[in-house]
Amino acid sequence: MSRRDNRERCPTCRMHATLCICALVPRLVTRTRLALLVHHREARKPTNTGQLAARCLARSSVAIIGERERDPAADGPPAAVPVIGPGEQPVLLFPGDDAVPIARFVAGPPVVLIVPDGTWRQASKLRRHVAGLAGLACVSLPDAGATEFRLRAEHRVGGLATLEAIARAFGILEAGAGPAVEAAMTAVFRVMVERTLWLRGALRDDQVTGGIPPAAIAHDPRGGRAVAKPGP
Repeated sequence: MSRRDNRERCPTCRMHATLCICALVPRLVTRTRLALLVHHREARKPTNTGQLAARCLARSSVAIIGERERDPAADGPPAAVPVIGPGEQPVLLFPGDDAVPIARFVAGPPVVLIVPDGTWRQASKLRRHVAGLAGLACVSLPDAGATEFRLRAEHRVGGLATLEAIARAFGILEAGAGPAVEAAMTAVFRVMVERTLWLRGALRDDQVTGGIPPAAIAHDPRGGRAVAKPGP
C-alpha cells in the first residue's frame, strides 16, 4: 500500500475516507468476551475483519502478535493468553481436529472467546506459538452456508472471514440475544465488503447496501477504474 493510499484512508476503519464505515459500527454489550489475537502481517490490511468485529463488541480486546519477534528491542513479555477472570471459561475458536461444537458452552459460565486472526497458516502458527493456547478447549462452528467475504480468495471449503466466524460464534453463545448480535455485526461487515467492491469497480451504485455515501459521489475515489456494467 502506498503512502498516498494511507493518507486517503480513515485511520480507524482503514476504508477510503469517503467510504468510512465508522458511523455504522454498533457497540454491542454481551455476556461473552472476545480476545482477538491478530498476526502482525494481518493487522494493517484494509481487508482485515477481525478488528472490525472487536470494535462492534464492548467486551473485547485486541493483541497484535509478532511485533516483539520482529523487533527484538520491543518492551514487554512474549505474547500469551489474555488474563482470564474468575468464573470465566476460555475457549479457542479454531477448527482443529480436536475441536468440539461451540454450542456445548452455551449453558456454562461466561465464555472468553479467543480468536486467532490471520490466514489459515498464520492462525495455525499462533495456536502453536502463543503461550497457553495449546492447552485450551478448541471449539468449532456448525456449517452455516458460504462466506460473503468476496475481497480475498478463499482456499478452504467452508472458510469464513474472521468477523463472520466471530458473529456466528456470538450468535450461538449469546443464546436469546445471539441472533440480534450476529445480525448487527454482519450488517456492518456487508457494507464494508460492498463499499470495497464498489471502490474496485466490481459493483454498481445500486448494488451497495445503503447506497454510496454523498462524499464518495461528490469526489469519486475510484480513480478511473472500470465500473461494473449494469446487468441484463
